[in-house]
Amino acid sequence: MNYLNIFWSELIYILTEMSPYLLLGFIFAGLLHLLFPKKIVRKYVGQNNLRSVFNAALIGVPLPLCSCGVIPTGISLFKHGASKASTVSFLISTPQTGVDSIFVTYSLLGLPFAIIRPIVAFVTGLFGGMVTKKVDPSNSEIIAENIENGDEMPKGFYPKIKEMFRYSFIEFLQDISKWLVIGLLIAALIAAIIPDNFFVNKLPSNFVGMLIILVISGPVYICATASVSLAAVLMMKGFSPGAALVLLMAGPATNAATITMIGKVLGKKSLFSYLGTIITGALISGLFIDYFLPPQWFKLSEHFGHMGHNHQEMLPMWLKTGSAILLSLLIMNGYLQKYLISRKINIAATASNRSVFDSDKVTTIHVGGMTCNHCKENVENSIMSVKGVEEVEVDLTTGIVNIKGKSFDMKKILSGIKDIGYQIKCEDI
Repeated sequence: MNYLNIFWSELIYILTEMSPYLLLGFIFAGLLHLLFPKKIVRKYVGQNNLRSVFNAALIGVPLPLCSCGVIPTGISLFKHGASKASTVSFLISTPQTGVDSIFVTYSLLGLPFAIIRPIVAFVTGLFGGMVTKKVDPSNSEIIAENIENGDEMPKGFYPKIKEMFRYSFIEFLQDISKWLVIGLLIAALIAAIIPDNFFVNKLPSNFVGMLIILVISGPVYICATASVSLAAVLMMKGFSPGAALVLLMAGPATNAATITMIGKVLGKKSLFSYLGTIITGALISGLFIDYFLPPQWFKLSEHFGHMGHNHQEMLPMWLKTGSAILLSLLIMNGYLQKYLISRKINIAATASNRSVFDSDKVTTIHVGGMTCNHCKENVENSIMSVKGVEEVEVDLTTGIVNIKGKSFDMKKILSGIKDIGYQIKCEDI
């Protein structure tokens, strides 16, 4: 029972510490969503030159894309003309951090970590792109007829504000909520069952700790925001700040699905440069902060006070508690909205053997591999780029895709979906 009490105490504490900064990060994510629609990203990233590699690394750092969403987005950029170099640069820098995770990093790990993390993401992204340009300079073939479908933003001040909050607290929150909750639960569990400083005298060196974290985090999926609470708890248990940075870099940027998809679409050479850059960059960065930066910068007692530890509160308790409650309600609302939308689509699609569209020409297909709203958007845009398609409705939960149009090339639709990394389970054509 004591472990259970400690678990709940740690969970509530971590949640209240993160929530105000996470909500603020979501607002900035919505703002970046308005400022950097995909056509703007393509403009600065979708070329075959070093400037695009630089832009890809720079834009990717604050861009509000969850770790699972960055892969289809990056592949979509590649299929629409971006070079392999700029695509790899984007795929490295984007998942490592984002405007939301930067705020959370500050709340739990302190200002030095919040500054170092985006710098490392940018440098490794830039270096990875340059290495890819050297070892695999081949270009993509543009596959879309109209690549700007879905890029339109609302006109007028109030519609833009509404879209910003919709993206922040519905679409983007839905994408990371699952992994955020999982990360919080794992962090609280580790905090409850493993004593503080448990690994201090059990690791031969800081470098060994980094290797352990690298091996664990490499094939496992974890989003940039959820990785922060895990990094903080691991530091409390005796891992070095450098090992925590390895988790913050390798955890979001590498996982089994990502590795498979990059190898399939970009080829083995680009995959090796991608993995080599992340592994090398993570270890060098970890060693740098452990042996060359002041240790007092990374003392958690000043930023992430454990239950019962004395530390100066940066924000009033009422604000942190209210933010935690609001965040919890928003997460529950996100799941409710997903359920209601899925139920509406399924009912409309099955009623009288008709789909959601009032049209005699409706095709239904089942698409596999979609995990977030960015996946949904990429599939919609890919289908809408085919001449003759009028409307597309995608159910993220079931993978059902309803396509309305009078005359369109179904082979192009299926090929386009496969080209951006998804599977066709079956089609009703």
